[in-house]
Amino acid sequence: MMTYQIFIISDGTGRTAEQALKAALAQFIDTEVQTHIRSGIRKQQEVLDIISEAAAVNGIIVHTLVSRKLRELILKQGKLYAIETIDIMGPLLAHLSHHFSDSPTEKPGIFHQLNRSYFQRIEAVEFTFRHDDGQRAEELEKAEIVILGVSRTFKTPLSIYLAYKGWLVANIPVILGMELPEILAKLSPERIFCLYTSPGNLTKLRKIREKHLGGNIGDYATFAHIKSELNYAESIYRKNPKWKRIDVTNKPIEEISSEILAHLRNHKSLEYPD
Repeated sequence: MMTYQIFIISDGTGRTAEQALKAALAQFIDTEVQTHIRSGIRKQQEVLDIISEAAAVNGIIVHTLVSRKLRELILKQGKLYAIETIDIMGPLLAHLSHHFSDSPTEKPGIFHQLNRSYFQRIEAVEFTFRHDDGQRAEELEKAEIVILGVSRTFKTPLSIYLAYKGWLVANIPVILGMELPEILAKLSPERIFCLYTSPGNLTKLRKIREKHLGGNIGDYATFAHIKSELNYAESIYRKNPKWKRIDVTNKPIEEISSEILAHLRNHKSLEYPD
């Protein structure tokens, strides 16, 4: 039986989170769980070390940190490492602040701020749908991740998957003979990801699409046309060697996503709270 690893992060003793976790786990009598309490956490580096430890065992983070900056750091690192983070203190503080405030209008957005994870995911999904398949290219500077690729290289499902993890994602189709949006040159290259696959694999995928549509789609699914498309995309990628190339051949969305997040983690340009 699999044993799940749960890391409790607290700026105090960790007893509050431990008791809450025990009460919740009582509903999962057949689930094996090992808890790791990390108490007295007050510094950013301490949080980063615990996140790395949890990521190494595919763990879950449960935390009761009062510090807004440290909660934001956990949220951002959770996205980067694709691990679940559960904020016990934030929602409670939000509700109490909303209820006890003498004049709630004096602190606009406090509820939104303390429930940032929830609102961030909604915003990310909405952003990604608005910026799918090259839409609103003039707003690409707002994207945290930009995905390029020819048709049927999983741009849209990958974008949506990352959006549900809280990332602002835009994807741009690479179309034979058409220039990419000029704004791409202004973006940080480490946030641009170029998807590619083999002509044979792409031909199989497009043949399935052709059959689904009942044919009559021109040379879209022919090997010769696909090879020309991929060669054109490759010529663009070669001109931009700092863009990250990712082979999506026979890979699940989760694996492709992991490669993107690993690349982001390795770049110092990512901003974290002070």
